[in-house]
Amino acid sequence: MAVGGTSRRRFPSTISPLFPLLCLALLCLVFSISRTSSPPTVNPSSRFAAPSSCDYSDGTWIRDPNPVIPRYDHTCKEIFKGWNCIAGNKSNGEDLVRWRWKPSRCHLPRLDPILFLQRYKNTNIGFVGDSLNRNMFVSLVCMLRGASGDVKKWRPVGADRGFTFLRYNLTVAYHRTNLLVRYGRWSASPNGGSLESLGYKQGYRVDVDIPEHTWAEVPSFHHILIFNTGHWWWAPSKFDPVQSPMLFFEKGMPVIPPLPPERGMDLSLKHMILYMDKMINTNTIKFFRTQSPRHFEGGDWNEGGSCRRIQPLLPDQVNKLFALENKGTNMEARSVNQHLFKALNGSSFHVLDITHMSEFRADAHPSVTGGKKHEDCMHWCLPGITDTWNDLLVANLEKLL
Repeated sequence: MAVGGTSRRRFPSTISPLFPLLCLALLCLVFSISRTSSPPTVNPSSRFAAPSSCDYSDGTWIRDPNPVIPRYDHTCKEIFKGWNCIAGNKSNGEDLVRWRWKPSRCHLPRLDPILFLQRYKNTNIGFVGDSLNRNMFVSLVCMLRGASGDVKKWRPVGADRGFTFLRYNLTVAYHRTNLLVRYGRWSASPNGGSLESLGYKQGYRVDVDIPEHTWAEVPSFHHILIFNTGHWWWAPSKFDPVQSPMLFFEKGMPVIPPLPPERGMDLSLKHMILYMDKMINTNTIKFFRTQSPRHFEGGDWNEGGSCRRIQPLLPDQVNKLFALENKGTNMEARSVNQHLFKALNGSSFHVLDITHMSEFRADAHPSVTGGKKHEDCMHWCLPGITDTWNDLLVANLEKLL
């Protein structure tokens, strides 16, 4: 008799006890198959493991006495001519891959391209920022192309460059933006206005609360994002404080009194971080990369400055070149970082701190490679130090997953 008093047909006694077990076994089999066919959420490989307490920014560059097998070489087509120090016959171009960053209290694994492709299958990765983030983007693309040739050029909305590794459905893209926020030429109106009344005739309008269109749509596509900004905020050749100053606007109106670039940067970062925290899915991993240091000696880029060293700097040389109190040519990096750390405090961003490790590497810039009019002591040779930035990116990703 069934519960409730209604009668039901009974299964034969020989089947009744086995039927639930058969169902359970079938369900387990289906679940096992589905788990096997889906990408793993955790990589069991110890080569990706990274201790959560490791401070990767504290360490030393060690030169490997033995030849190192590069993860890619100078034939990678994505490398700019001006960054290709081996093809450009830079005297220490081939030696750059023999330098390894050794953190003081832990190990920084090298990014294994094949394991990376497997680990981040069905993932979209976006680099958003200026040409230094493109430097890092090209490094990663070249490493992955060396492991998988089944690649298709494909650009998400707004991207400057992009590649999909078809076998793994992994897309890596670069979205160019100098300030993160929208900016463009501004000229005084014949009808006058608040800026005109202060004597401004021309400049650049910078809307601190509007993202540049090149990356405004990234929240809907990418799973991992790496942002940067900094170099263009202190670029008098572009934003001359007299001839073409930055003029900041908020909610469509000019900010009065006008702000200096560093204050405008603070306001822009505040708005963009709020925008990203609001628009980007909570499962998206967001990094903000710290400032990449320049190594001009003997003057700035337009004053005959150069970077001809072929060995990394010593600690005392680093302090002399970058200490804020010295107010030297290259103080930009630490100055920008002060603004970044202040803006990022309390946000959902993770900091990718590459500054200190990079300060030692005065030897790793293209310098005169590529035949430029001025020496390039800002970008980096490829292969080179941005490969280590990507090692650091993966180590930090693995701590979060």
